Amino acid sequence: MRGRIVGFLAILFAAGAAQAQTPADFYRGKQITLITSASVGGGYDGYARILAKYMPKYIPGNPTIVVQNMPGADGLRAANYLYNVAARDGSIIGGLARNNGLAHFYNPQNDTVQFDARKFIWLGSPQQEIGLFVLRTEKGAKTIDDLKRIEVTSSSTARNSPSSIYARMLNELYGTKIKPVEGYAGSQDALLAVERNETDAHISGGSSAQFRNRIRPMLNDGRAKIALQMGVARDPEFPDVPTAIEIMPTAEGKQLFEIAFAEQVMGRPFVLPPGVPPERAKALRDAFDAAVKDPDLLADAKAQKMEIDPVSGAAINELLDRVYAAPAQLAKRLSDMAK
Repeated sequence: MRGRIVGFLAILFAAGAAQAQTPADFYRGKQITLITSASVGGGYDGYARILAKYMPKYIPGNPTIVVQNMPGADGLRAANYLYNVAARDGSIIGGLARNNGLAHFYNPQNDTVQFDARKFIWLGSPQQEIGLFVLRTEKGAKTIDDLKRIEVTSSSTARNSPSSIYARMLNELYGTKIKPVEGYAGSQDALLAVERNETDAHISGGSSAQFRNRIRPMLNDGRAKIALQMGVARDPEFPDVPTAIEIMPTAEGKQLFEIAFAEQVMGRPFVLPPGVPPERAKALRDAFDAAVKDPDLLADAKAQKMEIDPVSGAAINELLDRVYAAPAQLAKRLSDMAK
């Protein structure tokens, strides 16, 4: 009996000590593994590695972070592992593909999606995307409203690309007359088509530094203008240009574009598995927020031509809650327009 009591007391003491352990106590001398869904050398991998380099100095206890690549199934392999297998003690960070957040929303019957995106603890993203509607001015169309009466062509890579999907959404929900011209190899070729006046417009899913440098001469000399912004908030470079959400005349239209743009906000997202102790989750969220503002990280990113436009984990969690609260018929309508 005495041995049982001693053993029971030891368990209680150990549990109490674990609860009393601070984040600094836990992380001191530790190695955090950052599992990214990307292969080595790509954009997602680059963000994972720059974060692994600068985030440790802001984590209590100053652990190291090592990157482990786990590509496969368009990010689902890593997401499923993080949700179902990875340790939930704060020693594992995940880097997901931006479309993983809405995978179950668009296809709830897909049994390869073995996670609830809302239950991840989102750390945030060092980058968020915003698309731009680049419109040539020769036809006399200068505003998005003009496109209700003037038909324009818009260069695109493929029917399932944002360039075509956003055009179809604007046509159906706002009454524009945009005709996607598909088959261009990439965004640079699509922009070349606008420069050569092969098409009247291009609607982008993102707007990297290279993209903006490419369109700037057309904007400066008046050949083109930004007719609309494809994102949840206006870009500071174009403060007077509305977003597609802002111009929608119905609540349903606004909600459909908000859902469509959710992936852009998530950009290059990082998460923790569900169940990480709150004090460690807070420490890692705070460290992420500090790292993406670090002057050395910003200089390093600039040298690598990496965009840094961060969004917080709390903002991503709130966005996902709003998206998944949308009625099922909205998801179906959006899916139908995306086909």
